[in-house]
Amino acid sequence: MVKSLENLEPELLKQGVKAPVQETLLTPRFYTTDFEAAAQLDISAQETELLAIVEELRADYNRHHFVRDEEFQQCWDHIDGETRVAFIDFLERSCTSEFSGFLLFKELSRRLKNRNPILAEAFNFMARDEARHAGFLNKSMADFNLSLDLSYLTKNRTYTFFPLEWIIYAVYLSEKIGYWRYILIYRHMEKHPEHQIYPLFRKFESWCQDENRHGDFFKVLLRCLPTSGFSTRGFANASTQPQLWNNWRARLWVRFFLLSVFATHTLTVFERATFYQSIGIDPREYNTRVIQETNNTAARAFPLILDTNHPKFFRRLEQCSELNLKLAEINKSERSKIVKFCQKLPLIASIIGHFLQTYLIKPVDAESLRGTVH
Repeated sequence: MVKSLENLEPELLKQGVKAPVQETLLTPRFYTTDFEAAAQLDISAQETELLAIVEELRADYNRHHFVRDEEFQQCWDHIDGETRVAFIDFLERSCTSEFSGFLLFKELSRRLKNRNPILAEAFNFMARDEARHAGFLNKSMADFNLSLDLSYLTKNRTYTFFPLEWIIYAVYLSEKIGYWRYILIYRHMEKHPEHQIYPLFRKFESWCQDENRHGDFFKVLLRCLPTSGFSTRGFANASTQPQLWNNWRARLWVRFFLLSVFATHTLTVFERATFYQSIGIDPREYNTRVIQETNNTAARAFPLILDTNHPKFFRRLEQCSELNLKLAEINKSERSKIVKFCQKLPLIASIIGHFLQTYLIKPVDAESLRGTVH
């Protein structure tokens, strides 16, 4: 079921500048949202906690961390073949994802500056972190004689509108799953230094702490959402209004976003199997661990989490991955569009079916886990 990337020469915009990967459901997306709704968020009940997080962000613990020291100053031509292609793909997608966060946070900061200064300051600090990450990743790509034109991405990528409630759900989970992705790779490298093929991985411990702080900020924002929100009724003042926390709409949306993030992660990991194998990580074990840890962490923020211990949970996600790889093969073929469409239709229907059946697995009540999840 694990498929490697093809060893192809990258498409270039110009000499040394890589053309962005084609936009798909799995590529990092650029988002915009309802800035007016963000400006009107009532943060008064959570102001103390928000100010504490803003103070942490202001401290900028990693301001001296992202330095390209002498370990980077060497030739990397020995990383070649499929490993090189897979690693560049990892760097590009990671850079695009971080840059996407920078653009969203920077625009939120700009729009809220005179309306909600506490949130504006927090978003400005988070934009700083995301820009730092994206720049560091782009410089790493330059070690392989490639880079991304971030201004080109800004002007030419499609921007997807998400309501504010969806943005808060999605970014919270993105930051927390990002933490687990980075920290597990870092811990693996500590145990197996022979797989430390590039010094970027040494930066992941402090890097993932940025992700964790950002996630904590969005966890507080969950409790600031208005009770009138159609998709998030039940999260406002959750700590003092448990009857709202358990609202059925909130629980359905939590299940959807958890499953969407976990399904996307599974498909992406198996698409990039060559990269993980090149650094000594088993893609299946890694995917399972990242999802389980993120799911447990989400119990701190959500009224429920998914039952990742159900025997069919990971089996169905991996079946979606296999079908996705078949779709990719069809897309690469030279068949006509009509033939491709007819071949892809049953595969897409099957993926949707697996997703729905996974969604219907009975979730776990997070309230019962409050004292045990860490």
